[in-house]
Amino acid sequence: MLRKFGRLFVIKNRFEAFLIIFALAMGAMDRGSHYLEAMPNWLGWTLFVACGGAVMLGGAKILDALHYERERKEAELEAC
Repeated sequence: MLRKFGRLFVIKNRFEAFLIIFALAMGAMDRGSHYLEAMPNWLGWTLFVACGGAVMLGGAKILDALHYERERKEAELEAC
């Protein structure tokens, strides 16, 4: 039963990855807009851009991990 519950938290395909990246981007941009309200100078804009950049880096890492996981599964199947 715990194994089935744990599978809910595994990203299985690119569609799920893009949904997660979209949700992260929405949260990051909301946080960035709060920074702009609190600090309307260059520091607020810097933190706003940093929030968006962090999502881009995280999204790229998620997509790379899916690619490497798929390659590993294919290599395991060839070895059998």
